[in-house]
Amino acid sequence: MKATCWMGKGSVEVRNVPDPKILNQRDAIVRITSTAICGSDLHLYNGFIPTMKKGDVLGHEFMGEVVEVGHGVKNLKVGDRVVVPFTIACGNCWHCQHDYWSLCENSNPNAALAETMMGHAASGAFGYSHLTGGFAGGQAEFARVPFADVGPLKIENGLSDEQVLFLSDILPTGYMGAEMCDIKPGDTVAVWGCGPVGLFAIKSAYLLGAERVIAIDRFEYRLTMAREKCGADTVNYEEVDSVTETLIEMTARRGPDSCIDAVGMEAHGHGLEYMYDRTKQALMLESDRPLALRQAILACRNGGTVSVIGVYGGLVDKVPLGTIMNRSLTIRSGQCHVHRYMRPLLDRIEKGEIDPTMVITHRMPLGDAAKGYDIFLNKEDNCEKVVLSA
Repeated sequence: MKATCWMGKGSVEVRNVPDPKILNQRDAIVRITSTAICGSDLHLYNGFIPTMKKGDVLGHEFMGEVVEVGHGVKNLKVGDRVVVPFTIACGNCWHCQHDYWSLCENSNPNAALAETMMGHAASGAFGYSHLTGGFAGGQAEFARVPFADVGPLKIENGLSDEQVLFLSDILPTGYMGAEMCDIKPGDTVAVWGCGPVGLFAIKSAYLLGAERVIAIDRFEYRLTMAREKCGADTVNYEEVDSVTETLIEMTARRGPDSCIDAVGMEAHGHGLEYMYDRTKQALMLESDRPLALRQAILACRNGGTVSVIGVYGGLVDKVPLGTIMNRSLTIRSGQCHVHRYMRPLLDRIEKGEIDPTMVITHRMPLGDAAKGYDIFLNKEDNCEKVVLSA
């Protein structure tokens, strides 16, 4: 089959690889009809996530048709149309039973490796390094889905692939980012990053009762999408001296009630702070650039919440812990517990409360995946989201 393979830093190729096979009675094989390139994939592409191996199949946002099931899968049958969550969960461990699906104790075969780096292991995940299990991803023609009796969501309502594909990751991630803010009516929420996850966080904040959302980015086409498609006020951080001071001024000197970091480890900026992070990262003295996170912490009002859904992979420097403690801030974070949100968000899509297709700007065949990565990385042609068809 054809699959998008990581070939080293800054290089992906669509190659022929062996077809997946049933390895466990709880497996299913899915013929992929739609998949997508995620901002998190760019962290792999840029070489910031360790334990990648040449030839690894990428992709964690995908859906398609079930073509084979193991004997233990009773809830799916051949021909079912499904969306597959990017995290892999067993459904039986303590964390799954308590709705913390991205922390599954049984789905990551490389748990020992993850424990060495992070203290505890998170769940397995599709196409996202050997730190999360080394599972082949979904930017391919077929995928093996472990624990298929738990994860995939059947789509039986006639909705198109594009309307439901993002239930696999970015829509639940944006929604969880807003939910973690415990938004109250009248709240102001600031969102760093107007990529697809940031846009969904903005829409979700309004759905959960926010009165005002302020979006921060540097690309005018993304800021325009935040304004026109999501109703946000916007700040171009390249046009202000201080994002923190700008947000404080926009909120009558109080600061936003909640701040969502939808940027993560490759934050951009200007000035000495940005140069400091770029230099330390280049010298391998810190792994991530936490510029957006610092700004979110400093801007948030006293007693507010900072929600972190942008991906971080390792160690960061100069996180202002003193302001977190002295100003009673709450920090909440996590890889999305996708299984928790798929059904409720599908209901919202069916009711017309949110249209996930709003983020799609580019569509292309799987064979053009390398081109898709290039234009997405370099923000060419106002690229916001690339969907690939197998």
